[in-house]
Amino acid sequence: MQDKLKTLEQKQQEALLGGGQKRIEAQHKKGKLTARERIHFLLDEGSFQEIGMLVTHRSTEFGLDKEKYLGDGVVTGYGTINGRLVYVFSQDFTVFGGSLSEAHAEKICKIMDLAMKTGAPVIGLNDSGGARIQEGVVSLAGYADIFYRNVKASGVIPQISCIMGPCAGGAVYSPAMTDFILMVEHTSYMFVTGPNVVKTVTHENVTAEELGGAHTHATKSGVTHFACANEIEAINTIKKLLSYIPQNCEEKPPRMPYEITDWTKELRPALNSIIPPSSSQPYDMHEVIQQVIDEDSFLEVHKEFAENIICGFARIVGRSVGIIANQPAVLAGVLDIHSSIKAARFVRFCDAFNIPLLVFEDVPGFLPGTDQEWNGIITNGAKLLFAFAESTVPRVTVITRKAYGGAYDVMNSKHIGADINYAWPTAEIAVMGAKGAAEIIFKDEINAAEDKEAKWKEKEAEYNELFANPYKAAERGYIDEVIKPEETRIKLIRAFEMLENKVDSMPKKKHDNIPL
Repeated sequence: MQDKLKTLEQKQQEALLGGGQKRIEAQHKKGKLTARERIHFLLDEGSFQEIGMLVTHRSTEFGLDKEKYLGDGVVTGYGTINGRLVYVFSQDFTVFGGSLSEAHAEKICKIMDLAMKTGAPVIGLNDSGGARIQEGVVSLAGYADIFYRNVKASGVIPQISCIMGPCAGGAVYSPAMTDFILMVEHTSYMFVTGPNVVKTVTHENVTAEELGGAHTHATKSGVTHFACANEIEAINTIKKLLSYIPQNCEEKPPRMPYEITDWTKELRPALNSIIPPSSSQPYDMHEVIQQVIDEDSFLEVHKEFAENIICGFARIVGRSVGIIANQPAVLAGVLDIHSSIKAARFVRFCDAFNIPLLVFEDVPGFLPGTDQEWNGIITNGAKLLFAFAESTVPRVTVITRKAYGGAYDVMNSKHIGADINYAWPTAEIAVMGAKGAAEIIFKDEINAAEDKEAKWKEKEAEYNELFANPYKAAERGYIDEVIKPEETRIKLIRAFEMLENKVDSMPKKKHDNIPL
């Protein structure tokens, strides 16, 4: 028995070393942690239970049989984060460059299957050179097996991908189908075809960082939701992200303790003066958000992408909520292609995992221009409309200022199923801005006047009085209440409390057909 135990210990030590000490040192020199070190920092201390430690590759071609590394380039298993069960796989770049083989893929599929059976999140720590060339089509089949499970798990359990090294070719499609992607600046990249292929085909000279680095995907493509300065920051962001979301689609999000002892302390007088005197003057919607949520509870998603809309998680008296807000400080808060896609994806995630939606609205409309029209603002804008309209979670909207045209409908209006809609007295709800509307409606009167400019301003004021105010919408019941800005937090607390046990459903169907 002692000999057998000794053999087991030797194998375990061999597996812990991955590709060997020299390769571990090379990993550290690049500023990267090893696969096991990443798991150590991610999970609660002592909670990791490894699955498949002794697995090795099966290929005997091209001399691979001479090198049999235990684990075959990926560490898989389960553990806890803040006491909650999660499944994790961490690719080991020290073993064949973390390349994916048949056995490597089977290990990942095994924990994905277990995660589905037990209803717990899957976290992938990606650091791989791609498909293992020596295994040919078998490695490609392994990727497809993972892709299939990504799709099956979508909307059932949360899936998080953290890119901590190279991720290229077919490997990028698994993270792309997960719920959130994190990247580490300067040490990770994602692209379908690398710089050499790009140069050959398009004659463009571009570095891996420029083509698919964290900054590129955080600002230009929107592929990554979080760009992190280093691996520890990325790991801490994963932990924070998980604190807002439930284990699976059958559960409600975790709730933090919060006690209200004095309701007057929930008033926010600063909101009474946050809207500028001129409706064309910008302000930062982040300031509104910070006033109404629990202190330091906002986690912004896609922070540097499509900044004319803000998406993120926050808490209101300990309840997790998803926030979507127009940002008047960027492009006047208009909706365009990128902002519509960004917000629609976030809305659908929140709806899938029972996270209530809170919308702050100050939108002058959709961005005009040939670029937007030719690139599909119609179908892309419809994605956000569709996402809100199909959502069955509690939905509350606060109109702070502008709510013009079709954008008013799209931004979680009462007409597409919102539960509670508030407006501040500064709200302007109309088909279009008063200046343009007056020019159309009172065109003859303006042209006939001696002082056309004065008449225009007079009619503009008349239009504002008649239409561009929240009271007309309130008269129709489209706005449930016009509220003082300082009361916004209290109203939201009460509304989400009232909606706590909301039950709603969509008609029976195989699936919807969102305009992709």
